[in-house]
Amino acid sequence: MLSLCPALRRALQARPWRGPGLRWKHAPSLKVANEPVLAFTQGSPERDALQKALKHLKGQTEAIPCVVGDEEVWTSDVQYQVSPFNHGHKVAKFCYADTALLNRAIEAALAARKEWDLKPVADRAQIFLKAADMLSGPRRAEVLAKTMVGQGKTVIQAEIDAAAELIDFFRFNAKFAVELEGQQPLSVPPSTNSVVYRGLEGFVAAISPFNFTAIGGNLAGAPALMVRWPSLSRGPQPGLPSGFSTFKHLWKQVAQNLDQFRTFPRLAGECGGKNFHFVHCSADVDSVVSGTLRSAFEYGGQKCSACSRLYVPQSLWPQIKGRLLEEHGRIKVGNPAEDFGTFFSAVIDAKSFGRIKKWLEHARSSPSLTILAGGKCDDSVGYFVEPCIVQSKDPQEPIMKEEIFGPVLTVYVYPDDKYKETLQLVDSTTSYGLTGAVFAQDKDVVQEATTMLRNAAGNFYINDKSTGSVVGQQPFGGSRASGESVSLSEEEASSWWVALIPSSQGC
Repeated sequence: MLSLCPALRRALQARPWRGPGLRWKHAPSLKVANEPVLAFTQGSPERDALQKALKHLKGQTEAIPCVVGDEEVWTSDVQYQVSPFNHGHKVAKFCYADTALLNRAIEAALAARKEWDLKPVADRAQIFLKAADMLSGPRRAEVLAKTMVGQGKTVIQAEIDAAAELIDFFRFNAKFAVELEGQQPLSVPPSTNSVVYRGLEGFVAAISPFNFTAIGGNLAGAPALMVRWPSLSRGPQPGLPSGFSTFKHLWKQVAQNLDQFRTFPRLAGECGGKNFHFVHCSADVDSVVSGTLRSAFEYGGQKCSACSRLYVPQSLWPQIKGRLLEEHGRIKVGNPAEDFGTFFSAVIDAKSFGRIKKWLEHARSSPSLTILAGGKCDDSVGYFVEPCIVQSKDPQEPIMKEEIFGPVLTVYVYPDDKYKETLQLVDSTTSYGLTGAVFAQDKDVVQEATTMLRNAAGNFYINDKSTGSVVGQQPFGGSRASGESVSLSEEEASSWWVALIPSSQGC
């Protein structure tokens, strides 16, 4: 038996191990709620404000420089971003950062961190809560208009992204930060223990994709809130592309100076996905058709969570096919800034248009594929691709495996008695694992599918579409290639968000 010295024994016997002597330190929690999504009905104040904001942007080109500290900087590498549905309109003029400017940005971020780190979490949270209030009120119409014109979103897609989701990110992040600081260790009198949450030394380069203004705000805002000020943030500020060339330039510098880092730089990324809807013979056809068309074609299939592969049993295929084609014919394609009734607009740029067009050419030439509807391409005014429904005889056809990031939905029809084997196909066909949905009324089938597809998606839905996660309700993230830290090629840039986190050494 371990023998304690007399002094330690007396101290232990005298210390009140139970009751009021044990103390926890708790911080007050912020109460937040999801931002209401406005309807923009005819004659509503929000509709009038948005129409005025869109009118103001017509024909305008906004200059967006690099910003280092408080200084606006232009390099010689000037670029223009055009509107997806009208590439004759240059919506933004911007520039790519060079090596010298990147290093200046890193130095400015490290210098700013010293003061920012000392600000209480509650004070930092108030800045983001104020930003959320501004977006919710006086700046809402402006950010929506710029998202619509710069990223080709319809009014509702802009509203759920650039307003509601970004506001939610700022408010919920503030809430979580305050609550995190409240997680403190146990204190036993006379000792008082506390944890100080501080940011790691170094810098963050936050490069988000074009498709969500909310991701642009969150990817840079979250590390800033948690005391790690981004030295470079390039993302979907309304009217800007993903900034991949800047990222490629930065990552190249990191690679060339790898031996100078004390720790390896970390590339954290979320790739897109080859997201699925699996339909069982017990499914409700209405929910399948509505959910699949919305998931596949809202925002031109350019959501990371968009459904691009559909598995349908033979017994339901005639009915589902007829309904899909009927509803497909009603899809309204056009300029969302001029017609708020538009369901579908252009894809983001010429590069995306060309990539999708190649896949559609493949669909026309492959003996395993049949185009059932849509698929025409026209870039004379904007980068328009008709929403396309393809049927595949081969479940392993490349179009069932590779991410297209456009309005292309591929259907595989399976024998009803092979649904378990088809679930295995769903799980094993692609390297991705972002979102997926199962449509079935049979509770045993739902349970079985949930078990078999446990690792096939980060966000898994039952009798609902694979898109539309809401901050605070459905945490969003992927598995497999959709959630790993991996190298990034230029071809993949359109569907990635990344956070590049080297150590405190400069490039």
